Amino acid sequence: MLKGVVLENINSPEDLRKLPISDLSELALELRDYIIDTLSTHPGHLASSLGTVELCVALHYVFNTPDDKIVFDVGHQAYAHKILTGRRDVFPTIRTYGGISGFPRMDESPYDAFGTGHSSTSISAALGMATASKLQGNTNRQHIAVIGDGSMTGGEAFEALNNAGVSKSNILVVLNDNGISIDKAVGGLSRYLVKITTSEQYNKIKESVWRRTGGDKRQSWGRNFFSKSLAALKSSLLDGANLFESLGFRYFGPVDGHDTQQLVEVLSQLKQLNGPKLLHIVTTKGKGLKAAENNPVTYHAPGRFDVETGKQLKSSSTNQPLKYQDVFGHTIIELARKNDKIVGITPAMPTGCSLNMMMECMPDRAFDVGIAEQHAVTFAAGLAAQGMIPFCNIYSSFMQRAYDQVIHDVALQRLHVVMCLDRAGIVGEDGSTHHGVFDIAAFRPVPNLTICAPMDEHELRDMMFTAQTDECGPIMIRYPRGASVHAEWENEMHALEIGKGRCLAEGERVAILSIGHIGNEAAKAVAALAEKDIRIGHYDMRFVKPLDTGILDHVAQHYAHVVTVEDGCLEGGFGSAVLEYYQQRRASEPSFVEPVVTRLGIPDKFIRHGSVEQLHSDCGIDCQSILSLLNTILS
Repeated sequence: MLKGVVLENINSPEDLRKLPISDLSELALELRDYIIDTLSTHPGHLASSLGTVELCVALHYVFNTPDDKIVFDVGHQAYAHKILTGRRDVFPTIRTYGGISGFPRMDESPYDAFGTGHSSTSISAALGMATASKLQGNTNRQHIAVIGDGSMTGGEAFEALNNAGVSKSNILVVLNDNGISIDKAVGGLSRYLVKITTSEQYNKIKESVWRRTGGDKRQSWGRNFFSKSLAALKSSLLDGANLFESLGFRYFGPVDGHDTQQLVEVLSQLKQLNGPKLLHIVTTKGKGLKAAENNPVTYHAPGRFDVETGKQLKSSSTNQPLKYQDVFGHTIIELARKNDKIVGITPAMPTGCSLNMMMECMPDRAFDVGIAEQHAVTFAAGLAAQGMIPFCNIYSSFMQRAYDQVIHDVALQRLHVVMCLDRAGIVGEDGSTHHGVFDIAAFRPVPNLTICAPMDEHELRDMMFTAQTDECGPIMIRYPRGASVHAEWENEMHALEIGKGRCLAEGERVAILSIGHIGNEAAKAVAALAEKDIRIGHYDMRFVKPLDTGILDHVAQHYAHVVTVEDGCLEGGFGSAVLEYYQQRRASEPSFVEPVVTRLGIPDKFIRHGSVEQLHSDCGIDCQSILSLLNTILS
């Protein structure tokens, strides 16, 4: 792949800092071309990283990394950073099995100061680092948090700003303002940033002062006067005190985030200032690829595309099963049209979870609350307290952030909130920060909470139908990323009996108990043995809580060996629940004969990135692994 005459000589930030400043714009162009060229055939997070190329160049040019610490919020925007920090030649392996991560990882590079993947953590982490440096007597080290405007809507970011502003720590927050997180940024902060960047009077006076004080000549006296003049303008022209200055930060900006020379100039000045500072830069998500600039939501992670035109390259396969997320999107609309109590909620992921479908046809009944999972759950609880039936859709790994709200605000009060956990199980190339493998173990101990998982899209629709009935209280429905099972997804929906599973196959000696979509891998293994006249029992449990004890008792009576299969963590998961039930029966009934139980699931470690198929195989929950285990048991 063509790397460019400047980029091919950059193997570390030390090489970068040897360049004359006049070469940085060319380097940025080559970096952007390299990212576009690579991701056209090696899919990753495209648009965010295209928008931060000049910023990454300027940061590593000005600051003494890795001694100075840069924390990239989320990490979608860090691809240029990875290329500049010794990973240029392995960049094509990004997000592939055995390759480099799509997110910063501390164990991957000393330049990755903090591992990220979830949003709104950068300011907290950078403040902790700055405080540690101060306690250790290192007063020269710089600490920079690069955070997008969407991530700034997360509660943790505001908590960190509130703390950092009074800490007097040496921290710089770079606010990358592009009006987009993954979907379009929403909420009051977004409107506030738009007000700053579009204030005609402010920008007109700013440009005039810049020209009068030397402009591009960058005289030091002009710069100082320019900064002081703008500080005086902010409060008077923007209806009162600047938000960030009210929190104790010195605010600078807005600055063109694609002007490399100006970024270097401003960052060099800010490097000399002590205390908490915030630099507001304005960028274009998808910069340099017209298709991505015009449609940054689609090109956040577009898959393979034509490098010349930007056109996405779609699979030629037809009649494929619908994605689970789209089944959810169509089904909630179908239910909401018949039940006016139903509303939809998502924390900044309407396209990812397909709630955007409801937002388009029922805008008054579908809510994007920004990157704020805690708020999303309690907002749903408030709606439920007034008789509404909220379907709160949050990715499984992001629901971890709202654990207290699920317990305290929903389950404790028995409020009728339907929590739909998209991306449950192994998600693939996004890796350990995004695998949704802890939800069963985390939420299974919570009283009053029903937890279920569909084996296919028909069960998902039935579970959603069941969840909106008056008999249902707090309920959690978990389902995976990607395609469902059947080409014909639109079944007539029926209410399911809470806590009841179904028998898929009766057999001898061995029975499989599966939960959720991974049960399809078990079904393939059972079918393969059936072709050899070997009969294995298979039960789709449907519910983790409450368990179908009738099935468990039947299995214990008729089978000597039980295999549980789940795409969640083994520690405390579905298989553990089965073991607990049999142990309780044995303790209370000495004559009870407990079957041998073998649990298959996610081992007690963080799973790296790779294709779903590769990772399922590694974890021993794919069809071939299940078949091998069954053959061993039967031999």
